[in-house]
Amino acid sequence: MKKLIFILLVLSNAAYAQYEEFKIDALVTPQRTGTIITVGGEQADIHGFSNESIQLAVDALPVEGGTVKLRAGTFELKDAVRLRSNVNLIGSGPTTILKRAEGFKSRLIDDADYAELKLMVEDASGFEPGMSVQIWDEPQSSCWNVSAGTITDIQENVLYIDNYLIRDYRADKDGWVSNAGSGVLVKDAENVLVSNLVIDGNKEHNERTDGCNGGGVAIIKSKNVTVDNVHVKDFNGEGITWQITENVLVQNCEIEGSGNIGLHPGTGSPKSRILNNNVHHNTVDGMFICWRVHHSLVKNNQFHHNGRHGICTGHKDTDVVFEDNHIFENGSDGINLRDENSRNSPHGNTFKNNLVENNGQNGEGYGFAVHSTPEDLVIKDNTIRDTGKGTQIAGVFLREVVPKVTLEGNTISGHPEGKVIVK
Repeated sequence: MKKLIFILLVLSNAAYAQYEEFKIDALVTPQRTGTIITVGGEQADIHGFSNESIQLAVDALPVEGGTVKLRAGTFELKDAVRLRSNVNLIGSGPTTILKRAEGFKSRLIDDADYAELKLMVEDASGFEPGMSVQIWDEPQSSCWNVSAGTITDIQENVLYIDNYLIRDYRADKDGWVSNAGSGVLVKDAENVLVSNLVIDGNKEHNERTDGCNGGGVAIIKSKNVTVDNVHVKDFNGEGITWQITENVLVQNCEIEGSGNIGLHPGTGSPKSRILNNNVHHNTVDGMFICWRVHHSLVKNNQFHHNGRHGICTGHKDTDVVFEDNHIFENGSDGINLRDENSRNSPHGNTFKNNLVENNGQNGEGYGFAVHSTPEDLVIKDNTIRDTGKGTQIAGVFLREVVPKVTLEGNTISGHPEGKVIVK
């Protein structure tokens, strides 16, 4: 097996596309069943409808893992459900809803320093032990600069948390603490399944959750994780995010109404497989492929009615196959290859048999917009069209510095500025 994977990783883009289906089959990890604990209602092993009830079931599974089966009902989440290795979390379909509790935030009134475990806040009335928190200030308000943890105790207006702070947060630099957090968190784990449930982010009543630390489903420093048939809606942050991972499969999911990005694979996440998802009406991009996502497959998805791009990819995101996707009526470009220098551009990507239409709903956009300088970019057998709305102003936009692109077999029509333009 190791030899096979090594060979696949060094194949040319064309050979990679040829063997992609076999590679996917080879990397699927069977999910274990073992012990089953049910949660939710009088007929379940654990009666409650809260993240504490679900967590009690997860923690009660034997060390070799097992399955937590959620009954129908709405489970209130004051903190994320935290999954460990070899655990399956399986709902009962659309009637199993994990809903974030009401949000709360307060200003810091004293600096919260690197490696501290306490936070002095202006108002502690809306916090309670067991509740998730995120900590930031104005200069350090996104991604890996944000600290996250869980409250362990409260003494007057001092919150004690379980994770060391990763930065110095200044009270005089607009320092804040909120109870934002994930729906389901998979961290430092492997062989995990999340399936057959709804995550309601309660967006209107919650602060933004930072996407490098959390999401409707957040997968961090983990491998062999499957998210299947999960509906993430109205999460104030990113619908499904996976960072520093290997072999993540997201399939048959619906992600809508996120306050940021729908899908966010990134920070070195090879062998991602994104299949048969419906990603729509998210505030920014349908999918933002972040840094170093490579040797992956994006197939049979719909990306539509998102605020900016349908798909956005860039920094060292190489050897990805995008096939049979429908990308339509997004705010700006259907597919955007971000501006990167020649070393960091998304090399070796293939776009095949996609339908890209009527993007640029915010005024104007392109079917494909290539702002970086990728080598071995293939755009083949796609249908790229504007059907009379005039918002997708050209089929393919290429910067003058873009190396040779393989453009063949595409059907391009209806664009005010032409099929392929170079500027």
